[in-house]
Amino acid sequence: MTPQTPARAHTSGSAHPEATVQPSFRDVPDVATRLRGTGYLADDATATATFLADRLGKPLLVEGPAGVGKTELAKAIAGATDAELVRLQCYEGIDEARALYEWNHAKQILHIQSTGTRDWAEAKTDIFSEEFLLPRPLLTAISRPGATVLLIDEIDKADVDMEGLLLEVLSDFAVTIPEMGTVVAARRPIVLLTSNATRELSEALKRRCLYLYIDFPDAKREKEILASRVPALSDSLAAELIRVVGVLRGLDIRKKPSVAETIDWANTLLALGAGQDPDHRARSGRGLDNGLIVRTLGVVLKHRPDLNTAIKELKLG
Repeated sequence: MTPQTPARAHTSGSAHPEATVQPSFRDVPDVATRLRGTGYLADDATATATFLADRLGKPLLVEGPAGVGKTELAKAIAGATDAELVRLQCYEGIDEARALYEWNHAKQILHIQSTGTRDWAEAKTDIFSEEFLLPRPLLTAISRPGATVLLIDEIDKADVDMEGLLLEVLSDFAVTIPEMGTVVAARRPIVLLTSNATRELSEALKRRCLYLYIDFPDAKREKEILASRVPALSDSLAAELIRVVGVLRGLDIRKKPSVAETIDWANTLLALGAGQDPDHRARSGRGLDNGLIVRTLGVVLKHRPDLNTAIKELKLG
């Protein structure tokens, strides 16, 4: 990501205006229509939550199992609004320097060496400037003057300390850089935080967010998704595939198949000629059989115990 120049800076301790909210969607139906245009089929709850996050300028916390489309929602919103997607991928141990900003120390040292002997008071006015600043995702999103979607992905993987940093940044959509002042967003980004609910998030963070839970889609919705993403798949094969995926999700396995993996499985079956006649021009009544399922289960199940459980429960071998 190219570093962005801070959009608006104020000296530390001075009053600063609030970041403005400039909505991108007219209403809830507009959200659903424009997201569908990107290939994301949003239900009423998702479209409504997206509209409110955009209109109110509040962060949206999206929880749900892995692979139900939480990250894809942020990408779809960015695509639907012609916005820049800025992504902060969380992980255990992520700190302020990786999330917010850090200084280019090597460049600072070279600058000091190249400018000869000067006292510290004079030198620090040079090296603590935008030229030596390395914006990370949070500062980048705050600094952009144009439409921006900030995705804070898998916040539940970060340490609790990261939540405190987010509370500060997302409360005022401002970042204080002690050496330079306060950077305030000229325009509030649309903010999505995703969580797989591997740990409980703080109540303080939740209070500042709208909330949306996305579960695995029902059979009808998943069939619509397949029709959108894999249009060459026949209706009969799609129905059969979704039925098997539904059974797999009901099993006691470590990782349940995601929607993305359902799509991958559909493409796999097409590549192997399932549902097609020998010359690949017309559909036949041929669908999934046990042998084909066993050979391709690795597309949707990625742990050996899960494969063994599926084969046993589905009586495939």
